[in-house]
Amino acid sequence: MGASLDLAALRARTPPDIQPVDAPVNLAATRQDGLGCHSGKETMRQAAAAAGLGETLESLKRDYPVGPHDQPQSMCPAFGSLRVGLRMRRTATILSGSACCVYGLTFTSHFYGARRTVGYVPFNSETLVTGKLFEDIRDAVHATADPALHDAVVVINLCVPTASGVPLRLLPREIDGVRIIGIDVPGFGVPTHAEAKDVLAGAMLKVARAEAEQGPVAAPRQGRDGRPTVALLGEMFPADPVQIGALLAPLGLGAGPVVPTREWRELYAALDCAAVAAIHPFYTASLREFEAAGRPAIGSAPVGHDGTAAWLDAVGDTCGVARASVEAAKNRFLPAIRGALDANPIRGRITLTGYEGSELLVARLLVESGAEVPYVGTACPRTPHSEADRDWLQARGCHVQFRASLEQDLAAVEEVRPDLAIGTTPVVQKAKERAIPALYFTNLISARPLMGVAGAGSLAQVVNGAMAQRERFDAMRSFFAGIGTGHAAGIWEEVPQKRAAPRRPAPEKPIGETV
Repeated sequence: MGASLDLAALRARTPPDIQPVDAPVNLAATRQDGLGCHSGKETMRQAAAAAGLGETLESLKRDYPVGPHDQPQSMCPAFGSLRVGLRMRRTATILSGSACCVYGLTFTSHFYGARRTVGYVPFNSETLVTGKLFEDIRDAVHATADPALHDAVVVINLCVPTASGVPLRLLPREIDGVRIIGIDVPGFGVPTHAEAKDVLAGAMLKVARAEAEQGPVAAPRQGRDGRPTVALLGEMFPADPVQIGALLAPLGLGAGPVVPTREWRELYAALDCAAVAAIHPFYTASLREFEAAGRPAIGSAPVGHDGTAAWLDAVGDTCGVARASVEAAKNRFLPAIRGALDANPIRGRITLTGYEGSELLVARLLVESGAEVPYVGTACPRTPHSEADRDWLQARGCHVQFRASLEQDLAAVEEVRPDLAIGTTPVVQKAKERAIPALYFTNLISARPLMGVAGAGSLAQVVNGAMAQRERFDAMRSFFAGIGTGHAAGIWEEVPQKRAAPRRPAPEKPIGETV
């Protein structure tokens, strides 16, 4: 299996070139910027609590605890909530925050394929302090809430409005039948964008559950076939719900909607399930709503041979399926999964890091494919529904780091020196600088099927192809040795001095020329 990961070294050793920078707060900028980005997280937390949002922050802290360090390094968390709203039909999204933040979020959302207008309520120091900003938000909501166009309007407070106590809870619950969902998603309260998806999904489920408790609600667009369903929690590759549905069919069950949903009426269908599968186990707010609706949760996912077997057993036990039906389903699918794994082996040592929430599932699939995976880092937290995956991986020599920092992920690459590093952009960059093949997790790994038979052999081609590039990396590193370092770093230590232009030599006289 090769050298194992030295956990003591991982905890104690961080390479000198990746030490975190603990920059002091720019106090002058703080005085000019009010409660802007320069004022620091603790100052903004205190300001939000003083402005009446203390309970909101405490709720976020309970749902999304950080860990040994302050916060994983990733994109603005609010992107997760923005993404959820933009992917839903008949849903409008309005942002309230600093202009620079709104620009970055809308740029990123359109980069990832959003084709929807994002509303923005600008503010200045005066409107923020006097409460006019809230009035502007309320006016924008009234102008947007057109029942002919929208089922819901989502308003997202970013850092500065949350720190200033802008009370979205005072917005009307609905306008002309259009639901108004106001949420706070500050960077100093929600650790990752993956968990911010849960902030909005949970808020919507809460409203949908209250509506379903009051009387009849809209049926799913595609109708229902009468079978009990298992709702699926967490964004996943489009083919995965289809694969899960195939696994559930022999049990007399169907795959329910995927939460976050694509339209409002799917929320009712998701809540009307026999059980919910916590494919992404950190959706705490959403799981709370399913629990309030009396729906039990199932952890892990049907990945690989062992994962599929354990998941089918859990579904059968939770949903009261006859043991004979569960065993028949296992006998039908497990040999095919084992055959796909054996036909697509992965041989090599791999480190895996990411912030999507499916890192442990991918690691399980890699291990069952034959890879050695000594380290898995995820920006997401440890929860009761992730324990089965954690225990399975640790039993096979894998160190699982929840709330992993960039420094821990990079130190693991340095310590293990893997044949392939799968991770976030800075991890991939650092690995390639070390001539280690690397793959970006979000675009190249999580954008592939993972579940059932289709997922069993889905990673081998891209992973083996990347590991086969080791010699090319060595050749490139040798060819470009020294570029970008030392005197070739492109950094001027002193002001360049202007030098006189060189004198040109006098032209030679042509042969035969006389003076």
